[in-house]
Amino acid sequence: MNIVLWVLAGLLAAFFLFAGATKLAQPKDKLTASPNMAWAEDFSPGLIKTIGALEVLGALGLILPAVFGTATVLVPLAATGLAVVMVGAVVTHGRRKETQAIGMNVVLLVLAAAVAIGRFGPYPFN
Repeated sequence: MNIVLWVLAGLLAAFFLFAGATKLAQPKDKLTASPNMAWAEDFSPGLIKTIGALEVLGALGLILPAVFGTATVLVPLAATGLAVVMVGAVVTHGRRKETQAIGMNVVLLVLAAAVAIGRFGPYPFN
């Protein structure tokens, strides 16, 4: 199970690092030009950058504490934070009736919750 949790954390970290870096690096008008990022029209540039920063920090928090063996409690905390971000994404896409995006958000939410539960619960880092 430890390997499964590492793989899930790695996949989540890769996804959120890319997604967050994209939000941080591109201006709002370029983001909203993408059909997958139409939701960004409803948010200020500062809030979009904040979401991107949270995703990048969450991605780093999933991996770095465990790799370095310090403050490993940050791994399930990062997973919990990313799950909360995904709850916000589900609500946002639900209000905009973007049903296709909700599916991906729910999958990411479930994976992040699985890492959080596994690392808080029966499979913590020792």
